[in-house]
Amino acid sequence: MRTRAAGRRVRRGGAGAAVAAAVAAGIAGAGGFAAAAGPAGPAAGVGDPRTGLAELGTVWQEARAAARAALAEPRLGPVAEWRGIGPYRLLTALPPESVHDPVAGALLSPAHRELARTAEVYLDCAGQAGRTASELGVHRQTLYYRLNRVEQLTGLDLDDGEDRLLLHMALKRARL
Repeated sequence: MRTRAAGRRVRRGGAGAAVAAAVAAGIAGAGGFAAAAGPAGPAAGVGDPRTGLAELGTVWQEARAAARAALAEPRLGPVAEWRGIGPYRLLTALPPESVHDPVAGALLSPAHRELARTAEVYLDCAGQAGRTASELGVHRQTLYYRLNRVEQLTGLDLDDGEDRLLLHMALKRARL
């Protein structure tokens, strides 16, 4: 069975999936949409279709994670599906106390907000300097200067794949 949710078709896989998808919009419980509203407005999540109520807990967790991801990343839409939230599937499963990785701590301070944004856009653009500079609306030399500052503040080497992965995930996780 299919239904429309926020202009999208959502497949329902049974009573459990239908209930979890409908309830996830009120992520904080009885608070409803207001409790799940972020800068881009309210968000809802949809878990993977399942059959039977025995899997309701799993679907609920998936829907809740998808809603959190939609609040953190507006491009995921007001209604995010579990299977479409990419790396946020792993990040939403981390315990809350792991929100701020020490390596990204300096970048997450208000004084370095622009550097954090620069680093995240650079990593989202797969390290392509031209594309990153264009998206940020800055000259390429400005981008290189900012990336150098990011490396100095974090102690990471943005030429190293594991360092890039760590920084990218730490920045994404901090938004949750």
